[in-house]
Amino acid sequence: SAASDVYKCQRMYRTGDLVRWQGGKLDFLGRADHQVKLRGYRIELGEIETLLEAQPGVMQAVVLAREDTPGDLRLVAYLRGTAAESTLRRELAAALPAHMVPAHFVTLDSFPLTPNRKVDRKALPAPGQSAIATEHYVAPRGVAESVAQIWARLLGVAKVGARDNFFSLGGHSLLAVQAHRNIKAELGDVKLSITDIFRFPVLEALAAHIEKSAKGSSYRASDSVLPAAPANDRAEARGDAMARRRAMRAGRGG
Repeated sequence: SAASDVYKCQRMYRTGDLVRWQGGKLDFLGRADHQVKLRGYRIELGEIETLLEAQPGVMQAVVLAREDTPGDLRLVAYLRGTAAESTLRRELAAALPAHMVPAHFVTLDSFPLTPNRKVDRKALPAPGQSAIATEHYVAPRGVAESVAQIWARLLGVAKVGARDNFFSLGGHSLLAVQAHRNIKAELGDVKLSITDIFRFPVLEALAAHIEKSAKGSSYRASDSVLPAAPANDRAEARGDAMARRRAMRAGRGG
């Protein structure tokens, strides 16, 4: 029988995957540990939790990978304590790669528990649209204000300051593609490449680049024939296409 074939294996490896043998096939149920795969990276959530709990003002920390929006998997850190989010985000960024820094931090008075008095991870609440804590918030103006509204919707935050960084707020390559598309759609098809999102991750710098590009891209409406795209524009288009392919590969890997 199929079940007896399993016992004929000479060697089995502890992979951490939880599976169920049913109908001649293995059904994947989850992980025995807290390892997750995010945008092609394998991440041990316990490593982030340990680093958080070592910070002053943190009594307990739990980190989850949540997909509250279909196709958008994000790390969320749940905390008990008084530590400021801006401080924790800075400390994690100094010690961990960017893909391991949680997109959201949620402070709770207490954690939900299972009957066995363990943290009930499934009962932890989804992060609300809370603003990322910033020490020196600067209100955006002009183009920056319009871009800030787009970022807020994509990143799930209520307030984006002029000096906030797209990736520090939880942005990643897939969201950068969406931000690029939305900015061009809402600001009248401005001259903006996907790579500009990475070159100018700070809101006020990106807005300044958009305004500068808009001033230098005017042409006469009476022109009946548009000139051929210059070489630098063609190179920019190729760069956009490559950025899109990289983002798509990252999405498939995640």
